[in-house]
Amino acid sequence: MAVENILIDTNAYASFKRGDMASVEIIRSSPFIGINSTVLGELLSGFAVGNRESLNRGELEKFLQSSRVKIIAVDHETAEHYAHIYKELRQKGKPIPTNDLWIAATAVQYKLTVFTFDEHFKAVSGIRTGNRLADFVSGV
Repeated sequence: MAVENILIDTNAYASFKRGDMASVEIIRSSPFIGINSTVLGELLSGFAVGNRESLNRGELEKFLQSSRVKIIAVDHETAEHYAHIYKELRQKGKPIPTNDLWIAATAVQYKLTVFTFDEHFKAVSGIRTGNRLADFVSGV
């Protein structure tokens, strides 16, 4: 059983930290976990307004230190994918939130499967999504 490389969304990280067994299994099984700078910003801003900022930051730092986790910065190529996806979704009449456009663009650029609970990602052609381990298992 080969598990795909993933790009984690904010809600998937939250599910993992709550101890949701399916989310924990996905995180444990994936050989590569990308987290883009948009998701990192969403997490840090959520921590900043919460009442457990220090604890949450510490847990995130531990997560980021894993050799399987990589922070993926937005660059010019990501912006090109963003523009293409934005245009495509606008023409379809199916816009998605701006931050999720950046996540989708990162997924396209790096050919990652998005680990998310947001259904609107399915409107983006060229990416795969999932939130169960079976969604991330590829044929060997």
